[in-house]
Amino acid sequence: MKSIRKWTVLTLAVAATLLSVVVAAGQTTPSVDRRENRQSRRIKHGVRSGELTRHETRSLARQQARIRRHERRVKADGTVTARERASLQSQENRASRNIYRKKHNRRTR
Repeated sequence: MKSIRKWTVLTLAVAATLLSVVVAAGQTTPSVDRRENRQSRRIKHGVRSGELTRHETRSLARQQARIRRHERRVKADGTVTARERASLQSQENRASRNIYRKKHNRRTR
């Protein structure tokens, strides 16, 4: 009798762990995270090289913060739908264009 209870408890514990992993996996957006990191590095490089002015840097940083806030809101319900993912990618595309334009606009620090 005790061994049956142990196996039942063990099985329930494993099921709960797997369920939490599946739920957590539904909240991940690795492509957005990688892209945020790359864009952050591009901004830092622009600052170091002098290609970005202080105002441009602040503007790009605010844009990245808005994207992160949007990502947190999207993940809050536990699932990221295709439409939400497309919305995040659209924001990332716009941010990438802004970074490129501001780094190549001949304004320097």
